[in-house]
Amino acid sequence: QVQLVESGGGLVQAGGSLTLACTASGRAFSTYGIVGWFRQAPGKDREFVAAIRRPSSTTYYSDSVKGRFTISRDNAKSTVYLQMNSLKPEDTALYLCAPTTALAYRLSQSDAYAYWGQGTQVTVSS
Repeated sequence: QVQLVESGGGLVQAGGSLTLACTASGRAFSTYGIVGWFRQAPGKDREFVAAIRRPSSTTYYSDSVKGRFTISRDNAKSTVYLQMNSLKPEDTALYLCAPTTALAYRLSQSDAYAYWGQGTQVTVSS
């Protein structure tokens, strides 16, 4: 079973940057072709943010973060990163990562993913 640990969250002012990390243990990301980041704000549904495929490193982004966030992976470290720039107050949420073998058309659907981590909180002040 894959265990995931997210890190790197914190409090940042609008316009600032943060880099999140999602590190896997156990049966690492090699079992799954894709790792995705989602976020969930209080009272809202879990929202797709970005995903990355191996070995091609093809990336996918939601329209709300495209051009501001960058997802990348270090397979040797079993870690996927989410570089977040130009942060906005509406980016405030708990950020979670998870692996999947889903086809591209399902990547934005949270039920296509397994083994969610505990998440890391990102708070953007105005």
